[in-house]
Amino acid sequence: MNVGVIGLGHMGMLHLMNCRHIDGVKVTAAADTSKAALKRAESFGVKNLFTDYHDLLNGYPKVNAVIISLPNFLHFESVKSALESGIDVFVEKPLAVSVKEGREIAKLVEKSGRKLMVGHCMRFIEAAEKLKAALDEGRIGDLEVVTLEQILNGPFAHGAVPTPVPEWWFDPQKTGGGVLLDLGYHMIDLFRFFVGEESKVLFSWFEHKFNLPMEDGAILVLKSCKSNVRGIINVGWFQKSVFPEYNFRMILHGCAGYISSDNLVPKNIYLHAIKEGAKNILRKIIGKKIEPLSYSYYYEAYYKELRQFFDCIKWDCDTPVSAVDGLKTLEIIEEAYQNFDKNHAYGGFG
Repeated sequence: MNVGVIGLGHMGMLHLMNCRHIDGVKVTAAADTSKAALKRAESFGVKNLFTDYHDLLNGYPKVNAVIISLPNFLHFESVKSALESGIDVFVEKPLAVSVKEGREIAKLVEKSGRKLMVGHCMRFIEAAEKLKAALDEGRIGDLEVVTLEQILNGPFAHGAVPTPVPEWWFDPQKTGGGVLLDLGYHMIDLFRFFVGEESKVLFSWFEHKFNLPMEDGAILVLKSCKSNVRGIINVGWFQKSVFPEYNFRMILHGCAGYISSDNLVPKNIYLHAIKEGAKNILRKIIGKKIEPLSYSYYYEAYYKELRQFFDCIKWDCDTPVSAVDGLKTLEIIEEAYQNFDKNHAYGGFG
């Protein structure tokens, strides 16, 4: 299967390298406006390089699928172009920067008959899969409350690891939002993943600690429409951390008990990384297939989601995270913004 990668930033290169470990998949083309990025892709054996992704979509040999890792505001146009070219699409989250664009993409997918998967990678973290399995097995009884939180640097690089942040990150029109669209997007999707039904926003609060043009902290309360499961979401950009540190947790509270991701992840992430690195060296020596990104219990999800995407193309089945899933997440985000604006305007939150 010939694959093209559109956008060669951090995520694009990560996806490109993961493709090298998936049987039957070969990255034959890449597109980016940066010649340095294209040079790096070339060093990994990519032969067909383009500065305009439209040339990649219309190039020869034709790619069967593309991985789109462009800035948020370019998702709609690039996904649209790929689908209209008859190419299957994996697009990084968010699906789009607005509900309007998301609805249009969902219509295009249905019309084109192509596969589309959105990069809701948190579903593929092993701890999330184990929590879902425990829930489905009835180990905690009926689900009552889901608590989800993720606190990271956001656009603020740690002094020990300086990382340039592109200007578009600070433009709400181009990002589609702040921390809610960045981190909250994943937490909302996880709530939907665990609950499995339509949900609505009961409460939303946004913080502007750093005087950015978008929110840098958010707290949401959600409720599923049929089973009345409540979801508490807490996300923020206010905590300095260095990879592989990761402040993220999921807790499922049921009527017969609870289960937390804190009990399912490595106690010492540094020791875990060393052990997994050693295991992969041994696997390589004895000729076994290595497990990409296993040194990080959460980065491995990027490999797993791509593998599932290509399996869906191979076996002609529905992708596990569809355009509709991306759209439903965007609808909750839009509802959260509207909820806050409405209540704030009337003095509801002080």
